Amino acid sequence: MTRRIASDYRPEVLQLFDKYVHGFITRRDFIDRAAAFTLSAASAAALLETLTPDFAAGQRVAPDDSSLTTDFIEYDSPDGAGTVRGYLVRRKDAPRRQPGIVVIHENRGLNPHIEDVARRIALDGYLAFAPDALTPLGGYPGTEDAARELFSQLDRAQLPNDFVAAFNYLKTHRNCSGNVGAVGFCFGGSMVNQLAVRLPDLGAGVAFYGGGPDLAEVSKIRAPLMLHYGGLDERVNAGWPDYEKALRSASVDYTAYMYEGANHGFNNDTTPRFDEASAERAWRRTMAFFERHLN
Repeated sequence: MTRRIASDYRPEVLQLFDKYVHGFITRRDFIDRAAAFTLSAASAAALLETLTPDFAAGQRVAPDDSSLTTDFIEYDSPDGAGTVRGYLVRRKDAPRRQPGIVVIHENRGLNPHIEDVARRIALDGYLAFAPDALTPLGGYPGTEDAARELFSQLDRAQLPNDFVAAFNYLKTHRNCSGNVGAVGFCFGGSMVNQLAVRLPDLGAGVAFYGGGPDLAEVSKIRAPLMLHYGGLDERVNAGWPDYEKALRSASVDYTAYMYEGANHGFNNDTTPRFDEASAERAWRRTMAFFERHLN
């Protein structure tokens, strides 16, 4: 079957899907509303299935890649969940110490796509560490719908503490140089912005289509930031003007890119919202940014 892309869908359908993915409407709501564009509920349900991530199609680095060492480890988060599980990846031929990058998932926990992203980063010469915020509820459950449901049950006040603890774990790891950055997507992008506020020693932060932190705390940011936004992502982009104003007022070192014609989630190559040209450009910029600030 030919892989579908964003242009195969009406913009209204993609907007509905964004609302569904982020918990603003239910599966039934999506099907009922999408039926107006597909002529039937059955067709709308089938349409939703085509929007569901295809992890195999998006995989770029095999889990058993012979050049990598991968481990699932547990780290302490005493101010958060207590103990959190994470995915640690490094090249077998890496130097004894190398810069680290915390990889922060979307609102579905540590799914196969984010594990793949961690492997990509490790191949580029970093100690990559991807925590699973769903650990307190048993971890990523194996399906995206179940993961979203679990994610809605998490203690949002506790979540940042788990990622602060992940940063501290990675920074003091025997194979880390002590220079640590963070990259995140959607929820993860928002978390990168929060970590930038909370961690004065964050080496660099890259947020893909993430919401900004409390604007009153932006002046605490010391890390250089790179921010990627999809031009069609009205929901997230609504908060960007005020965030940018606060960044400028606080003289934060930041670079922001708006990818015209790209949807929310444009970097996720497991779904039709993936925009190959925008994603490749954003990823090239991201890795050059980390090279400049972490090495």
